[in-house]
Parts: sequence; structure tokens; C-alpha cells
Amino acid sequence: MTDKKVAVVTGASRGIGRAIAIELGKAGTFVVVNYNGSKEKAEEVKEEIEVLGGEACICQCDISDFASGEIFFKEIIKKYGRIDILVNNAGITKDGLLMGMSEEDFSKVIDVNLKGCFYGIRHVARQMIRQRSGRIINLASVVGVRGNAGQANYAASKAGIIGLTKSAAKELASRGITVNAIAPGFIKTDMTDALSENIKNSIKEEIPMKEFGNPEDVAKAVSFLASEEAGYITGQVLCVDGGMAM
Repeated sequence: MTDKKVAVVTGASRGIGRAIAIELGKAGTFVVVNYNGSKEKAEEVKEEIEVLGGEACICQCDISDFASGEIFFKEIIKKYGRIDILVNNAGITKDGLLMGMSEEDFSKVIDVNLKGCFYGIRHVARQMIRQRSGRIINLASVVGVRGNAGQANYAASKAGIIGLTKSAAKELASRGITVNAIAPGFIKTDMTDALSENIKNSIKEEIPMKEFGNPEDVAKAVSFLASEEAGYITGQVLCVDGGMAM
């Protein structure tokens, strides 16, 4: 048990998820750092939260597996007594043009990004309803708003998250639970670091602010939506994208 609010951040071992977990930990929330395969990276996130004076634990779970997710969330509730914040951040990419994209690559991205998000909401909703309070923040993407060549699977999964967010918000609002989405643009992570300089420069030309964002830009937006100050905001999509979706 803990007397702090409990937040679960999926896919929190690196990139945007890592920054979100650290930001919530700094804000005084007990953070469950979820990972699938990167245990060492998850441990590093936990240690960084603790160095900053926060509290955290790490928990392995493949959130695209419904049964595993159900066990994962039940164990958290049993151990800590509550879940106040859920950040559905875990996601993957398997890019390719439509004509050459395999059914497997399309389905895997939908399974992790969209179905994993649905599973998370499904697993925490009952507990949050009992508490009559909760914050659910889903990570969508600017490509879910604008589309992107070579990312039909990823764009479809993120557009689906936006629809899922709005539907869940309508169902859960009367129980004191808010559900919002954040749609990051191009953020400085391992994914963007792998791009060539030419591709980076061409993308920056499409961004009104002419620069990639930082993971902390997204993390601070999540921290706000998870706070008491955002209690009257639900069903919204906040684009953290330097103006790309305008």
C-alpha cells in the first residue's frame, strides 16, 4: 500500500514513456514503470525517479496480451490499493508502403498500439469507478490526425486511439474519470535519431516551429492532464507537435 497517488505508465523504459514516468515521479506520484523487454532500462528509470526523491517500481507485461494485462493490473491494485492515473504510452512501428505491407505488420501495430490501449482502459475502469476518480491519458500521434505515407498501420492505430479516447470519456465522465489523448509530433527519441539528416531537415520544414520536440514537452502535458487542475477537461486531444496539425 502507499499513501501516494499511483500511476501506471506503459512502455516506460525509454523515450517519451521514460520522460513521463520521471515527470510524474517528480510530481509526487508513485509510478509503476511498465516494460516488456527492456528490464535494465526500466531499472534505470526507477533509479532516476528515486534519485529525484520519488517512489517507483518496475513491472513486466506485454500489454498487447489481454490475459497478461488483466493479471498485471490486478496485482498492482492488490499491492498498492488503487490506480489513480493510467498513461497508455506503449507503442511500436513497422513502417512500409501499403502495397508491400504484410498483414502481420499491420496487425501487430494495431495489437500493441490500439488494442493495448483499449485493454489498459478496460482493466482499470472498474477500479477507477469504485474510487469515483481517475485520469486516463492515451498517447496518440500527429500522424493519427494528419496521416503519413509509409505508416498506414501506425496512423490507423493512433487515429483509433483518438476515437477510443472520446468514446471512453463519454462513458466514464459521470464517474469522475477523465480520458484524454496527447498527440505528439516529431520528438527527439531513438526513433527520430535513426533518421538521416536529409529526412530530418525535410520533416522540420513541415513543422511551423522548425524543430523537433523533446520528450519532456510531452511529459509536462501528461503531468498537467493527470493533475487536479485538469479535472474539468475530458475527451480532448492535445497536440504537442510544434504546430504540425494546424
